Amino acid sequence: MVSTALVLGAGLGARLRPLTLACPKPLLPLRGRPMVEYVFAHLADSGVRRFIVNTHHAAERWARAFPKNEWRGLPLLFRHEPLLLGTAGGLKNVADLIGGETIFLHSGDVVTDLPLAPLLAAHAGCDAEVTLALRDSALKTVGLDTDGVVRRVGYAADTDLAWHDYANVAIVSARFLQRIPDTRPRELASVWRGMTGGGALRGTVINSGEWHNIGTPEEYEKFNQS
Repeated sequence: MVSTALVLGAGLGARLRPLTLACPKPLLPLRGRPMVEYVFAHLADSGVRRFIVNTHHAAERWARAFPKNEWRGLPLLFRHEPLLLGTAGGLKNVADLIGGETIFLHSGDVVTDLPLAPLLAAHAGCDAEVTLALRDSALKTVGLDTDGVVRRVGYAADTDLAWHDYANVAIVSARFLQRIPDTRPRELASVWRGMTGGGALRGTVINSGEWHNIGTPEEYEKFNQS
């Protein structure tokens, strides 16, 4: 059972400006409630009972949205980043809150209901430090071999690999944090590229369910009206 999740909420949401000028993208209202509540519900359905959220842009809006630091009775722990740390720096910055736990990592602006049981099973069945949820789409960013080991992180180049897209959901073992040297700004993709091929970074393809990363004001309005 994975009972803690880090929900990435510190991004600038630049592609959705002007909607995000004074509001973090995960807090934009989507069909009557903040976008991030769909993330919380998705994770809670898979057993998560504690959420950590990193914040940066318009951080005061998080306190207004969740004044009791909880969602449906489940605790929300916020960690503010005065300087935007990126996905890897942000993860390292909450190491003390994670302790020795294995956690879910979930982007706060991705709305999806992809089943997480296959991801949990894939991670439990190997000795990986990180297991990525992958999907088939027009983007090809993760090269996977037949054993589920990630061999390339980038854009499709090797024809002998099966190429998929990262679904912005992963399971991360606590020992992975040792690979991030400090909280200086850096992205997880740069760390993952140094792990490819050895089995510490794996992936599993999950094409079931819906997946939405709403990238423009026009897409946002269309989704809200659907």
